[in-house]
Amino acid sequence: MGINTESDIEANLQIGPTDQGFVRIYIEGAGIEIPMDFDPEEAEEIAEEIRAAAATARQMAK
Repeated sequence: MGINTESDIEANLQIGPTDQGFVRIYIEGAGIEIPMDFDPEEAEEIAEEIRAAAATARQMAK
């Protein structure tokens, strides 16, 4: 499975700060829970990658 492979799997996504100063991306679905903690700098890098991907997807949709 890759980026361009569609799936019917449903999952919930939560993003927020932890009480220990990390940013947590939490994915839950199909009987699995995945907590991923990042320091604030890493979280900002991920946010930049998401923005860049959104901009590229927007251009491709035109």
